Parts: sequence; structure tokens; C-alpha cells
Amino acid sequence: MRAVIQRVSQASCTVDGNITGAIGIGFLVLLGIEEADTDDDLQWLAQKIVNLRVFGDENGLMNKALADINGDVLLISQFTLFAQTKKGNRPSFIKAARPNKAIPMYEQMIKVLETLTGKPVATGIFGADMTISLVNDGPVTIIMDTRDKDNH
Repeated sequence: MRAVIQRVSQASCTVDGNITGAIGIGFLVLLGIEEADTDDDLQWLAQKIVNLRVFGDENGLMNKALADINGDVLLISQFTLFAQTKKGNRPSFIKAARPNKAIPMYEQMIKVLETLTGKPVATGIFGADMTISLVNDGPVTIIMDTRDKDNH
């Protein structure tokens, strides 16, 4: 699994002119799921997301996590995070999970994040053409890959 985690002061997802999810302060998480991903990967990444201390404390230091600031999560499925660009100029997405695997894992990530945060998770629509709007705060953008856990 790969995640691009952006600290935002606001973010929203629109599909066909309708807002499907919107948050104030918190994380916009773009989530890519790979065929090889497991529930262990999902659990590890969810824990990392909710415990990531990148929000400012009273001294302006990044010491606070989502719960400390009552932050929200907007979770967006993003298979393009597994683009392979080694050959040619047209990306290949062969490593991205097919919908029969990716949809249940995406839905499970929503449930796990909701359990860990105690709050509803805002979402996009899996497989839809989505428009994402955000105000990246900082900017703070962190990339995590469950295949590279030792470096996170």
C-alpha cells in the first residue's frame, strides 16, 4: 500500500458536481492498493496515519496527531500511485490491485480509520473521476509505502 498524506486546513472531493466528502483541518490521504497487500499492511498504515505527529503544538513544533487537534480524514482511492514509468512515456499500472481486491481493502481502511479516530471518514467514490480540492497546510506532504516499513 502506498499513501500520500497531506496535512490540510480543508479538503473536498467532488464527483459529477456533487461533493462526496469534505473536511476541515486534518489529512487528505491518497491511497494506492497493490495486489500483494495484506491486512497487516492495512493495519500498519492506518496506525501510522492516525498517530502521525505533524500538527503544530503551542510552540509551533510538529508534535500533535489527529486526535490531539480533533482532525478529520478524507480518504481517496488512487491506483495511479503504483504507476511504473521505467519504459516509455505511458505509465503502466500492472502492480495496482484489481477492483475485486482493491475495493474491499479500501472499504476496510475506511472502517479501521473510523475505529481508530472515533469519527466518520470522508471519502471519494472508488473508480470515479474525482475532483479533489485542498489547502495544503505547511505544506506538509508525507509518502508512505508498506513495502518500505523500515524507513517509516
